[in-house]
Amino acid sequence: MEYTNNPIIKHKAGLLNLAEELGNVSRACKIMGVSRDTFYRYQELVEDGGLDALINKSRRQPNIKNRVDDATEQAVIVYAVEQPAHGQHRTSNELRKKGVFVSGSGVRSIWLRHDLENFKKRLKALEEKIANDGIILSDAQVAALEKKKHDDEACGEIETVHPGYLGSQDTFYVGNLKGVGRIYQQTFVDTYSKVAFAKLYTTKTPITAADMLNDKVLPYFEQYELPMLRILTDRGTEYCGRVDQHDYQLYWLSMILITPRQKRCHHRPMGSVSVFIKRFCRSFIKSRSGKSCMVRWKNYKKIWTSGWNTTTMTELIKEKCAVVEHHLKH
Repeated sequence: MEYTNNPIIKHKAGLLNLAEELGNVSRACKIMGVSRDTFYRYQELVEDGGLDALINKSRRQPNIKNRVDDATEQAVIVYAVEQPAHGQHRTSNELRKKGVFVSGSGVRSIWLRHDLENFKKRLKALEEKIANDGIILSDAQVAALEKKKHDDEACGEIETVHPGYLGSQDTFYVGNLKGVGRIYQQTFVDTYSKVAFAKLYTTKTPITAADMLNDKVLPYFEQYELPMLRILTDRGTEYCGRVDQHDYQLYWLSMILITPRQKRCHHRPMGSVSVFIKRFCRSFIKSRSGKSCMVRWKNYKKIWTSGWNTTTMTELIKEKCAVVEHHLKH
């Protein structure tokens, strides 16, 4: 499996990972919408130069005359490692105090050339310097590293490598309608492809959580012959409970899936789902309640809703849960 967080080449790495997962190049190319020639070209680039070889090389020739001198450039690079939390304008101001004159935009240009343009990359450079040179850290460097560690734990960063590798499901309280009662939205987002589904119910139960997957999510991935390997949820009562009595848990056992969850101490909602819920609520529910619609956004390829749906658990889910429950008791 090839792992990368670079959005420019993530879809290329995802194609290679999907072909490895399915064991079929033709099917992976059909799902991702590329030719086999393109796949083998990507594969050859990775074999020769690693993942970085997938980045399109610019043919523009650098204009050396417009660059700052080497001494100034090295001063900016050294300061970026010494103070990784400082932005471009503060870096420019602090260097002026030392007699190094470079503008904020000039600092950013140097950072871009040396892959230091954001806080995370400057911390990575600091960690590499610690590993290679064994330097003694300053208070500012220690604080920056601790902040990164805390942010990673709080955000729960997870790397995904192909469609179906990890899905995220959450429940959202829409509101109360006269004559209907409370309305809840079951939301599912594939964290790699950003394909999202939403369905509305009048109850918040394990049955509705399982029905959402059985009715919309799993059939969609099955038509492309893609397995859904993992589901990430919070610790809501509709997702957690005793395995031998909880409908959602029984359904997953019947589907033989893995369901990792956030740690109990993390109360922040899953990022991709929370973003989708906010946009969905603002663009659809608050303006056109009770209608079915298809909308397209920049970050989400397909968002679907079936309107006000009050159906309960289907017979298929009941049968699967009954079989697993019988198996656990005996």
